[in-house]
Amino acid sequence: MPAIGGVVAEISSIVDGVDGELARAKKMESKFGSFLDSMLDRLADILIVASASISSSECLPEPFDNVVPTLAISGALLVSYLHIRSQFDLGIHPMALRPSLSIASRDVRIFLLMIGGVLEQVVRGALAYSVVLLACVCYLYVITKLLQVASLAKYKAANYTRSTS
Repeated sequence: MPAIGGVVAEISSIVDGVDGELARAKKMESKFGSFLDSMLDRLADILIVASASISSSECLPEPFDNVVPTLAISGALLVSYLHIRSQFDLGIHPMALRPSLSIASRDVRIFLLMIGGVLEQVVRGALAYSVVLLACVCYLYVITKLLQVASLAKYKAANYTRSTS
């Protein structure tokens, strides 16, 4: 069953990307459509990570069976939150800072869980490992990008203060 869930999640991710591209190509995009798409993406993220966590919870020892899913879900949400808040509040998008791979993008997160679900058919616990990896990747990305954003924001503030005095 985890393999089917992983494949369905991956297909939904692909379809989600295609619908946005189609809206742009047909000049049917809107701010509300973008907002709704983002909200539904976060809901799907929660459901996908929670489902993977529930399916694999018996492979994690206590208390990790509760901590890991919480970190995986919160990490996935924090990636998106970091992007939107740093862009909105500071005018800095984390992906524009220092060349970096998008190791925690939504596509990568769902792909990790799909691979874990498919491998679960062969290796017991593979899905649990993919949930652990997801949590680690998300928090590594968030902490790294948060430090980069904070450093640039501090630099901009210092230069702004000097130029206005």
